[in-house]
Amino acid sequence: MSVLPTVAVSQSPEEKFREYLASRPKPQRFTGQRRDMVRYIFTKHNHFDADQLFDEMRADGYQVSRPTIYRTLKQLVAAGLLRPLELGTRKYYEHDYGYPQHDHLVCVQCHKMIEFQHPDMENLLRNVCLDHQFQMQGHSFLIRGLCAECNRAKTTKRRLDLV
Repeated sequence: MSVLPTVAVSQSPEEKFREYLASRPKPQRFTGQRRDMVRYIFTKHNHFDADQLFDEMRADGYQVSRPTIYRTLKQLVAAGLLRPLELGTRKYYEHDYGYPQHDHLVCVQCHKMIEFQHPDMENLLRNVCLDHQFQMQGHSFLIRGLCAECNRAKTTKRRLDLV
């Protein structure tokens, strides 16, 4: 799996979120729990859902409530820091700020997510938008299937069934 490059940004995620909260019609405080969440999320690069984040932060000794997790995730999306990924009934989150546009391969068996970029995909989407006089602001492309490990396990199992 290739690692996608980061994108240069003018502010840290923490600064950008603090600015977002201050600019709301009713400004909101940048609390310790919110600060801890932003720092925790942006020190790792993984896809996560709200319950996973809550469990991991609690296991690592952070005092954060479940309602704060849900409320702050929604705000981080609105601030342009995180991008939601809808997978069936679950909503996962990933970094959006400081990270390039990319797409995903998702294993339907083990739920592994593989990020990828391909210049041909970008060119194709740009051409489709031009053909339809459509102004693209971003896209989300998700391919479901079996990852290499699950595909190998399936092939091995079939061979054993023949014996």
